[in-house]
Amino acid sequence: MLRISDADRNKVAEVLRQAAGDGRIDFDELDERLDATFAAKTYADLVPITVDLPAHVQHHHDAGGQLSAAQRQALPAATTHESTWVVMGESKRQGAWLVPAQHTAFAFMGSVLLDLREASFASHQITITASTVMGEVKVLVDAHTHVVVDGTPIMGEYTQGKDKTPARLGQESPTVTLKGIALMGSVTVVRQPPPGTPRKFLGTY
Repeated sequence: MLRISDADRNKVAEVLRQAAGDGRIDFDELDERLDATFAAKTYADLVPITVDLPAHVQHHHDAGGQLSAAQRQALPAATTHESTWVVMGESKRQGAWLVPAQHTAFAFMGSVLLDLREASFASHQITITASTVMGEVKVLVDAHTHVVVDGTPIMGEYTQGKDKTPARLGQESPTVTLKGIALMGSVTVVRQPPPGTPRKFLGTY
C-alpha cells in the first residue's frame, strides 16, 4: 500500500474545510476528520474520510494528461459500486467514482463498461471479477495502470486489447486484475488516453 505525503494530507484537509464552509459537515465532524486525515498513513486511509463529499481538489495531470497513480488514490470520489449486473441491457460506470478493492461485473446478453481512467482506487490492488454469457464486459484503464488478465474464455474472448496510449508504468502503478469467465461473449481491457482527448491525437500512438 502506497504511503502518503504531507502534501496529500493537506489536499484532503482543504476538501474538508471547504465542505464545512458549504455546510456539508459540522465543525465537530470537521475536527474528527482532520484528526483522521493527519493520522493517515496510506492513500487507502484517506478514501473513507472524503468518500461522501464532492471533489473540490483540482485534478493535476502529468505531461500526457493522465492522473498519476498517487493522485488517483488521494482524490475523493462521490460514489462507489460493489457490483455491476446487466441482463439484456447496458450499464456504464464512468467519471469520478470509487473503485473498491473487489468489484463484480456480469453481463447476460448485454454490455457493461467500467471506465477507470478518472476513478479513485480504494486499494493499490484491485480485483474485478468480470464474467459474461453472450454479452460484453469492457474495462478502460489509463497509461499508469498495470493490468493482469486471468480469465477463462469458453467459445468467447477474455483478453487485453491493443493499447490506444503507451503504457507508463512504475513502482507506484496500481494493479487491476481481471478474472472470470466469458461464455460465448467477450471480456476485454483496453488502455486508453484520458476522456476528451481529441481524435487527431489518438492516431499518433
